[in-house]
Amino acid sequence: MTLPTVTPVDKTRAAALRATIDGKAKPLGALGRVEDLAVQLGLIAETPPTFDKALLLVFAGDHGLTAEGVSPYPSAVTQAMVATFLSGKASANAFATAIGAALRVVDAGVDAELPAHQALLAEKVRRGTRNAAVEAALTEADVADALERGARIAREAVEEGFEILALGEMGIGNTASAALIMHRLAPAPLAECVGRGAGHDDEGLARKLAVLERAAARSDATDPAQVLAQFGGLEIVMMAGAILGAASAKVPVLVDGFIGSAAALAAIRLEPAARDYCIFCHRSAEQGHRRMLEALEVEPLLDLGLRLGEGTGALLALPIVRAASRLLSDVASLDDVLNGRI
Repeated sequence: MTLPTVTPVDKTRAAALRATIDGKAKPLGALGRVEDLAVQLGLIAETPPTFDKALLLVFAGDHGLTAEGVSPYPSAVTQAMVATFLSGKASANAFATAIGAALRVVDAGVDAELPAHQALLAEKVRRGTRNAAVEAALTEADVADALERGARIAREAVEEGFEILALGEMGIGNTASAALIMHRLAPAPLAECVGRGAGHDDEGLARKLAVLERAAARSDATDPAQVLAQFGGLEIVMMAGAILGAASAKVPVLVDGFIGSAAALAAIRLEPAARDYCIFCHRSAEQGHRRMLEALEVEPLLDLGLRLGEGTGALLALPIVRAASRLLSDVASLDDVLNGRI
């Protein structure tokens, strides 16, 4: 498996960027964490773009674990929601239109043959994962293939002219996969990683935890690539690859909620420098996300009680990212204001 080379940002430049922001026509620190975001963007690119050209990639895949009742919905809903994205009628489509982002769907591993569509990238590794409660979800070759495809998709988007990538997902059962990945890579006790997902009641949540305990007991994997093979979903693995691909191209990535953060966790465990390029967009209402963000040592931009996925939280954060970039490029210095040079 060949992973993209990710160059860490030059953090020695942070002090100069902070001084530039402190010298803007505003009180010190008056824009709070937007100023921190501006520093991150300035470290990624010496002259950050406006991020007008943004792309949401929604990665879709199915999970063998759904046979165990880890979701209240059947796997067929994944295919139905892919069709909804392609018709332009999902929440992510509405949000993307509202903020001016393009949207494409990536078939990473949907358990169906999908008809061709101009907004669909056919990158299926296999039709869904195996049942991780009884066997490895993926082979090592599957993981390598998915990571490499994700990285290529991200690099091709950058070559096309997109300045920032937002990552979303669709896959019934993928909170179960994400919980297992978090359990091993955060690491954290499994019970703290497992939440209600798409809407389990108490009985369903207890059943989900019991299934994931069986899955976790089956393997003691802690190496990131092995964890992805044992417990990963193809959409999660391909998102991790996309993060590495974007980071290798020095382009920021908007990370969505619980499942997107699990992909980011895997990517960062594979290549720690990838963290520099990730912007964590919101804190999900899904149990476990707060603990995962703590393990990643990051603070998200928003906390709106979201738990939909699809990249919706990433899209809602995009205007803040654009504003932070404009802070660097468009705001006068206090010195210029006081001396009449504007």
